[in-house]
Amino acid sequence: MGFIFRSSISILFIGACIAIGSCATKVETPKNVEPPVAAVPPTSSPQPTPSPGLPNLQMELLADSGKTTNSPIGKFDFKNFSYELPRGWQNPDGSEIKLVNGRVAPVSVDVKDDMSPDEKADRKLQRRIGLSFVAVKYLDVNSDNEDEAVVVLKIETGGAAIPQVAYIYEWKGGKPELMWFFRTGDRADGGLKDIRADSGELVVELYGQDRFLLGPVETSRITGDEEQLCCPTYFTRSRYKWNGSSYLMQGKRLTFTLADPNAPPEENLGDKVNNPAKSKK
Repeated sequence: MGFIFRSSISILFIGACIAIGSCATKVETPKNVEPPVAAVPPTSSPQPTPSPGLPNLQMELLADSGKTTNSPIGKFDFKNFSYELPRGWQNPDGSEIKLVNGRVAPVSVDVKDDMSPDEKADRKLQRRIGLSFVAVKYLDVNSDNEDEAVVVLKIETGGAAIPQVAYIYEWKGGKPELMWFFRTGDRADGGLKDIRADSGELVVELYGQDRFLLGPVETSRITGDEEQLCCPTYFTRSRYKWNGSSYLMQGKRLTFTLADPNAPPEENLGDKVNNPAKSKK
């Protein structure tokens, strides 16, 4: 009986120890603690695609074609020479402008409201247009089998506009003699894309729809033909023939789209847009 009692006490004691050991090894999970998350290696952020640069609107004009000639005019220094200015871009005193090493800077003079009328007039007379050399091309543009010089200059006003003037010279009496000149527009607004000779005729390409020369100082314009100056979407090709005193247009005016070089050109587009009723007759 005593043995049984002692055995029971031993069993209870061992059971209590096992229970205590189990409690001692139990691990409690802390509350309100997020379980660990596997680290994700950082990914590189996408790099922005660089925006394309502005198009070079005079790439063809500045190309190597027409840059040399066997004519004596090819040795003349047009970067140090005097030029008359077209109407609308003249100096207040009507003077010619002389390039020195390819440029003459504009002279801007401010006029203030509180100045007297005489002082305003005097200061305006001090203003001067600037010019800078762009290119010279040697082309036979009067069917005499001799190259003429087509000198392209950029007008500088001190403002944002940059129209150009093309002067055509023949070699006569041992010096260049002005035959004709014409002014172009500002970049996409009738600016000069290219100029070349074809069978003795003058071929002119201007940016814009149906843009062509209206004499020496104006170019045509279609109503509503407006776009960003930097980025033209059309250009117009027209041809001119020398009659001994000026250049007269020959054939049709062709408007091309720059978006599709293979697309056929529109002929005399301005006639259709500005005078739709007349163009249908």
